[in-house]
Amino acid sequence: MIVVSDTTPLNYLVLIDQSHLLHELYGRVLMPEAVRDEMLRADTPEKVRDFVSKPPDWLEVHSVPAPDLTLNLGTGEREAITLAQTLRADVLLLDDGKARRAARERGLAVAGTLAVLALAASRGLVDLPAALSQLQQTTFRAPVGLIRLLLAQDRERREYNEKPDG
Repeated sequence: MIVVSDTTPLNYLVLIDQSHLLHELYGRVLMPEAVRDEMLRADTPEKVRDFVSKPPDWLEVHSVPAPDLTLNLGTGEREAITLAQTLRADVLLLDDGKARRAARERGLAVAGTLAVLALAASRGLVDLPAALSQLQQTTFRAPVGLIRLLLAQDRERREYNEKPDG
């Protein structure tokens, strides 16, 4: 499976100590050099800078020699979309709405930080309410209705799985 990540999913998963979920769900994750560079900027939280300066073996940095300049997006998003297209990625991890639309228009499957956490919870890898609570302590923003929906779905899944058979 080929998975490419933009900055924000990596950033927020590192901040809430859940970056390991990417490895557990996808094996390896690729990020363009521009994403690495964004994560190393001085205004990035130290925890994130430390993570990306000594990345785990499952996180690979790739150069993108000819990013799609028709994309009116940030450098990291532009390189992530271009890399995902070039490699025919199975999943592109993006949170920005405009970038997600551009990626989908190019036929890419997109998932964000919340989708990663929800998938991990469905596989018993993380406690979703706890992870979302941690995420809400960061600068991450998502519609309240979406958070409530994810929590309700998680609660229903857990209740269904806890029911005794027949």
